[in-house]
Formats: sequence, C-alpha cells, structure tokens
Amino acid sequence: MAKALSVVGVVGAGAMGRGIAQVCAMAGCSVQLFDMSDGAASRAISLMRDDLMQAVAKGKASAEDVVAALQKITAVTTMHAMSTCDLVVEAIVEQLEPKQKVLTDLESIVEPTCVLATNTSSLSVTEIAAACVTPGRVVGWHFFNPVPRMKLVEVIRAPRTTPETVQALVNLSVRVGHRAIVVSDSPGFVVNHAGRAFVTEGLKLLAECTADYYVLDEILRTCGGFRMGPFELLDLTGLDVSVPVMESIHSQFYGDDRYRPVTLARTRMLAGLLGRKTGQGFYDYENKNSTREIESSHDQHLTGSAVWWLTDGAAAVPDSISALLNDAKRARDISEADVILVAPIGGDVSSVVTDLQLDPGKVVGVDRVFGSAAGMTLMVCPGTAAATVAAARAVFAAQAVPTFVIADSPGFVAPRVVACIVNLACEMAQQGISSPADIDIAVRLGLGYPAGPFEWGDRLGPKLVLAILEGLYATFGDQRYRPSPWLVRRAKLSLPLSAPDRIAQPTSVPS
Repeated sequence: MAKALSVVGVVGAGAMGRGIAQVCAMAGCSVQLFDMSDGAASRAISLMRDDLMQAVAKGKASAEDVVAALQKITAVTTMHAMSTCDLVVEAIVEQLEPKQKVLTDLESIVEPTCVLATNTSSLSVTEIAAACVTPGRVVGWHFFNPVPRMKLVEVIRAPRTTPETVQALVNLSVRVGHRAIVVSDSPGFVVNHAGRAFVTEGLKLLAECTADYYVLDEILRTCGGFRMGPFELLDLTGLDVSVPVMESIHSQFYGDDRYRPVTLARTRMLAGLLGRKTGQGFYDYENKNSTREIESSHDQHLTGSAVWWLTDGAAAVPDSISALLNDAKRARDISEADVILVAPIGGDVSSVVTDLQLDPGKVVGVDRVFGSAAGMTLMVCPGTAAATVAAARAVFAAQAVPTFVIADSPGFVAPRVVACIVNLACEMAQQGISSPADIDIAVRLGLGYPAGPFEWGDRLGPKLVLAILEGLYATFGDQRYRPSPWLVRRAKLSLPLSAPDRIAQPTSVPS
C-alpha cells in the first residue's frame, strides 16, 4: 500500500519550488523550503503570501485556509532539517549533475522510506536516479508554471521506480488538486513530447513556402481552433529556448525524423530574432504599425464567375462546403467554368489536375476537413492563374467567408498539422509512454489544444488521418510522415484510435 505523504521538503525556492510548496501547504501538508541562496526561501514565502491573498480577493480561497497554509510552510537553512520528511522534491537548476548531487545528499539525511522526487522538465529521471543508492524511491514529479493554476502534473516512472512510489505521488497530486498522469520515462515525457508536432510542422510549412508565417498562424487559429499559431508561440517562448529543446528531443530520439527541426529556426535564433524578449521574432514587436493583416479585398465583378466543383471521386467537394456555394453561379459544364473547385484529402492540387486531366489555370483546392463558414483555406498549384484565385476568393467573400491562400501542400495546413499531432500521440501510445486517455488530458490541460489528439483523431476518423499522412509521405518521401502502427492497425480494423489493445501490453521494458 502506498504511504501517505504529509511532510514535504522542497529544495529550490524559485518559481517552480515555491509553487509546489504552496499547493502542498494548501492541501494540508507541512512544508520545509530550502534554497542555497541566503534569504531566497523567506522571499519565496512572501511571494506565496501575496499570491494566496490575491486568491482570497478573487474569492478563490478563504482567508482562514490561506492563514493555515502559510503557517505550515517553514524556511529552513539546511537540508538536514528535512530528515523527517515523507517526500522531498528538488526543483533546482535544469542540469543533471546538480540534481544528482541533491538527491544523493538527501539519501544520507532522510529515512529509507522517504520518497525523492525531481521536477525535471527535460532530463532523464532514470539517469538522475542512477546516482542514488536506492533508485526505486526516485520518481519524476513534473509540474507546469504557474503551479497553482496549471492543474496538471506528470508522474514519471523510471524503470526501477517502485509502484508504491508512483502511487504515493499520484495520491498526493490528487490531494493538491492536480490531475496526475503516469508516464514512462522518455524524452519530453508526455506534454513536451506531444507538443513537438505543432511547432515543428508549422516551421516545415513555412520552410516549404506554403504561406507566410502570419497566414499559417491565422489558419491554425481560425480553422484549427488553436489559441495561438506556432509562430506566435515561438515568439512567446523565445527561439533561444525553443530551438535547443527541439534539437535536444531530436537527439534523444537518436535522430528520429518525426522530431527533426527545420534549419530556418536555428538561423533566426543566431540572428538574434528571438521573439518578444528581443522586440522582434517572426513578428515585429517594436514597430506597432508593422502588424500583418490577411489581404481581404476582392473584385466585386468576380462574384459572377462561373464555378464548377467535383461531386464524386476522391477529390469531391463535400456538402458542407457546397452549401457555402448556393449563391454562386454554377457552371453547367466543366468546359464553361471560370473556377474549378476540388477537395483532395491526401494529395495536392497538382496531383488532382494530373489525375483528372484538368486545366491547371482554373483549379483551386478547398479544405474539406477544417473549411467552414468561419474560414476557408484555398490551395493553388504552380499553374493556377491569379484571376482564378481572385474569383475563388470572391465567391466565398460573397458569403462573408474569410479565405486564406496557400501553395500546394498535401493535407492543406490545419489537417496536416493535426494529422501530425495525432500520429505522434499514436506512437506515444504504441510505445507505452502513457495511455490515450492520459495523453488527451495532458494535451488539453498542458498545451491548451482545442481537443486531445485521440479525441481529434476519432472525430476526423483514423482512415482520413492515415490518408493525409500517406499523401505527405508519397509527396515528400520523408520519414517524418511515416504512420504509427497504432494508427495504421486501427484504421484497417475500423476501430477508434482511443481503443486499447485487447491483450494488455507491457507498461515498460524490463531493466
């Protein structure tokens, strides 16, 4: 039976350490806070007091509970004061050797039953634990900043971590008001691992000159439902942070192409275009008049253009999009059309033109997956005439539907990015890193995506997701797009992606 953890030590009084101390105290634990810097622990308690009093002012906590919690937190001047703790969590600098030293020093101080946790966000819990005499009691406890508000925590199980240790941390996580997901130790754990596809694929689309960065951001916000686009996110995080993380994850997976960064990110980092912190990244934050806007003007006379759209076959325009064309002038025959609309899933416009022997100058692709009255992505091939593009935009503008024009790209933008997110999550499930349900929760809470990847994949349909990936692989021949066996098998069997294997798989590789 997992022991109850009621006396908690926290080593490191920075943002993460004080956040962990705060939620543990609010849950009724006695907390001892230590930091190597003189006065840092006392200053952290003062900051906790300010934060908690703001919660009281907003009606999110009672004054009595806050007073009781603050009385449970003690700033200590040495780790030896933690000798009676049930749990000690280190939240110090993100470097392997200092973390190993803290845990090995603690082993000579605490009782043999004390759980030792690391709040590492990117280092191997297994490697940290390897320095300890008793690695079975070492576990990852990865919170997200700010800890009191980000209600997710990853409990990382290294190969030698005992089940009792894991369960004890899960139980405490619930007590502090967080949703705990259990993760096998692997690069990026779940949240940082699952987040690779969004930014990496956004950069790949930009590197291919599919569209400008601000157009890609707008498509993923308007059509995909993301809170911000990948380039807004990179500017917020800073390329000096994001690029090393991308390169580290790629390296830790022994060069797996699914995680391969795009060179333009490192080039921009070296140029000092880091994002908000430097005043300029992909966006210019110093020149307020430089805000990019999607061009939206249309020639009114082009709304009378004759439109023809494919009604059968792999590139047929679905009824949901046809309904947006009710007021358009429908060509009686394809030979009379000024604009020919097609809706490929896995291929691009060039492929449809070739397969159906259409006039490339008149063909425009529409996104059948994420296209709606909220926004429509239009794909053009190298041969599409500028007048055709203008006419297609005018047709949708007449129905007040915003349009975003991109160059040929299998899977358009939002479907392509989402398919890569789903595929990466499927591979995580295939490797037993975490369960589909926990991956979905982690992505929604930790990354703020509009849906979890398995939820999204089941909504779109495994066969459609697979078709997009196969189209990308056929076009680029890039191992980045190889479908996960988890996805392939469920698509073949018409099973939901969230369906577990009927025969239980091992949760970790024996050490």
